Amino acid sequence: MAGKAPPTIDVVVLGVSHRTAPVALRERLSVVPDQMDATLRELKTLPGVREVALLSTCNRVEIYAVASDTDAALRALGADLARRAGMLDAEIEPHLYARTERDAVKHLFRVASSLDSLVVGEPQILGQVKTARDLAAKAETVGPVLATCFERAFRVARRVRRDTEIARNPVSVSSVAVELAHNVFGDFHGKSVLVVGAGKMSDLAARALRSRGAALTVTNRTRARAEELAAAVQADVADFADLADALGRADIVIASTGAQHPVLTRELLARVQRARRGRSLFLIDIAVPRDVEPSVTELEGVYVADIDDLQKEAAKHLAGRRSEAVQAESIVEEEVTRFLQTVGGRQLAPTVTAMRTHFIGLAHGEAEKFLAGLAHLSEKDRNAIVAFADALAKKLLHLPQLALKKDAGEAVSLVAAVRALFDLQGADPLPEGEQGEAVAETAGVEGREEPS
Repeated sequence: MAGKAPPTIDVVVLGVSHRTAPVALRERLSVVPDQMDATLRELKTLPGVREVALLSTCNRVEIYAVASDTDAALRALGADLARRAGMLDAEIEPHLYARTERDAVKHLFRVASSLDSLVVGEPQILGQVKTARDLAAKAETVGPVLATCFERAFRVARRVRRDTEIARNPVSVSSVAVELAHNVFGDFHGKSVLVVGAGKMSDLAARALRSRGAALTVTNRTRARAEELAAAVQADVADFADLADALGRADIVIASTGAQHPVLTRELLARVQRARRGRSLFLIDIAVPRDVEPSVTELEGVYVADIDDLQKEAAKHLAGRRSEAVQAESIVEEEVTRFLQTVGGRQLAPTVTAMRTHFIGLAHGEAEKFLAGLAHLSEKDRNAIVAFADALAKKLLHLPQLALKKDAGEAVSLVAAVRALFDLQGADPLPEGEQGEAVAETAGVEGREEPS
């Protein structure tokens, strides 16, 4: 008997996010770009994994994979995450979420469209998802299935931004951090703000601060990058070697360096606070891994907000975008259905063909056996009997074919039944290596139907 039919599309997602895991766990699982190639290649060797990509941001660490064995792949990927977190499988399991098949595709579409972000509608996530795809392509761990799913996710994200107002007045984690600081101080005029780091998040924070009238100083390990950002936002530059002095002059610090270990340690801040003679210092850490050592909160006069603390502030922005988010969710649902129906149609074709070949072959074979004992019949009569057998087989095939083709997205269980009932060994809808070609081909056709 033929085995169970492969699922609609063998994509799985396993990960943690700001919704399921604290920043302390997310930072232990985060992977910096320099480590991504080796990590991806290692993940691809795990049991059941055929293709893999890894999305690592301040709010989520997610593994997207194509599985030859879904259960084996999820077990192996979960064990790998536990190992990297320094936890037992049972300890990390409550923080993990897993998605398979349709749910996995939908999750990717939602993430790329910023519907699962800390700040719904923030524009950075789409670029981060593209970077994840590019790094996987560079490591040669992403194949035709994942590549096509990611490409469709990008198109869906662009449609969400085009057809809804969810991206109007873009909000980012950085701007929420600035809003939090504004809520604490009320007014930035006369306040000295130190931006530690000069990457994308720091850039966004610095621009938001400048628009609020803050006096800015930028510091970064690479001074040239700090000077570039400072010139763009009319800020001063502090040498990174003089970080303690820069901290001593600041009222507010926004940190986002991308370092693997805390830059603002308890030892450093204790020394700074002694020099400040107890003057309060407000630190906003928007980095993962964190730039501020957690024990810094124990120092007198030092107040720390990390990225998890921004969730309440972010909720205010969601309230104003809720109706747009509902519309965006509807678009995602529509696009998932459309995508999988098209893929499902491609999967059904080999089964329908095999079923027709099987039935008509049986009919012709039985007709030949019957005619073998009727040598006296004329050629016309013999042809009539063969034609009758052929017509009867096609008549019997008509309703099953209609049922299979009626809704490709819901027909997978019918495919399994047909393949098992008639032992259609050669009718595997998605042989390894062909799933991606079918998905890529159908996605390409759809892309011509609706320009992105």
